[in-house]
Amino acid sequence: MKRTLIIGAGGVGSVVAHKCAALPEVFGDLMLASRTRSKCDRIAAEIGKSHVTTAAVDADVVPQLVALMKDFKPTLCINVALPYQDLTIMEACLQCGVHYLDTANYEPKDVAKFEYHWQWAYHDRFADAGLMALLGCGFDPGVTGVFTAYAAKHHLDELHYLDIVDCNAGDHGKAFATNFNPEINIREITQKGRYFESGRWVETEPLSVHQPIDYPGVGPKDSYLLYHEELESLVKNFPTLRRARFWMTFGQQYLTHLRVLENVGMTSIAPIQFQGQSIVPLEFLKAVLPEPSSLGAGYQGQTSIGCHIRGLKDGQTKHYYVWNNCDHAEVYREIGAQAVSYTTGVPAMIGAKMMMEGTWSGKGVFNVEEFNPDPFMKDLGLYGLPWHEVVDGPSPFDDYGSHA
Repeated sequence: MKRTLIIGAGGVGSVVAHKCAALPEVFGDLMLASRTRSKCDRIAAEIGKSHVTTAAVDADVVPQLVALMKDFKPTLCINVALPYQDLTIMEACLQCGVHYLDTANYEPKDVAKFEYHWQWAYHDRFADAGLMALLGCGFDPGVTGVFTAYAAKHHLDELHYLDIVDCNAGDHGKAFATNFNPEINIREITQKGRYFESGRWVETEPLSVHQPIDYPGVGPKDSYLLYHEELESLVKNFPTLRRARFWMTFGQQYLTHLRVLENVGMTSIAPIQFQGQSIVPLEFLKAVLPEPSSLGAGYQGQTSIGCHIRGLKDGQTKHYYVWNNCDHAEVYREIGAQAVSYTTGVPAMIGAKMMMEGTWSGKGVFNVEEFNPDPFMKDLGLYGLPWHEVVDGPSPFDDYGSHA
């Protein structure tokens, strides 16, 4: 009997659960598990299906995960918990013979650094166990990798320049809030930027490189160069890439709040003593900021995420742009979520569907761009994330062959 375990009950976990529950013929019985079971119970009540159950588990503790998996006996575990917990969940999957999928790569809790090498190191163990682990199957990372693979399969013989562009032009009405876990979000954008060029990684000061980029249906938005994990796997799997970069939009109000919080030490991950106990300022900040899953009501505007790719086709230079726009208000009407959670949760469900149906299969640890992109691209449109493409249209980047 097919069974699927979903670990994590935040905004993304809720989207994944709703989408998986609507396909019982693919996912079978569902179990939602989190440290706080009441969050899982709330999601299960919203879904209202008898094949959806809940459990409490501390995903930092391998024996707890193993006990849960041995009891429920899932075919696949979808990890939408915190990146700190990727390795413990992978360990439990290995011990219990369970396939694995996540949406973000491992990050040590005490260092704001995310890289794939910790998880790639599990390849042989998963292969020897006859299991598959699919890494980074959200939107970015995730769909952006599938978009790149689709360009390589259908439009370009060689990929030379890749720019991933991520715009959230929505307004949630809050003075300051993050669209996914505040701790992970702030750690990501306050570290140094990094991009790949001419076979090496180039480092930049945080948010120091920016330019306006015109997003379909949104217009021009100031976009900032960040390091993002899919760059690491994409330059590995597409070795003809001469340069790969990632850009994300931020409003001035958001950046002003962020600078103030940094200046007063609230974004620090170094423990401090407060009233006789050790606390991490960023963890305290997370506790007082709005819960991302609560932002859906009244959220207006769109996200626009895509890939600008330049390369060669039949010896001629060609530019290819592929993207998705997602409307916050439409997502809330459908599923009670906001678009950032939706654009991560829907691809996680689709990747899990590819695995459960055997469309994507293998033994070991893989990134999404290593598989046939066509069935995934088809399902994106079917399950709420239609995509669009322009061949040889205008590019916002005119610095091909030079540093940013």
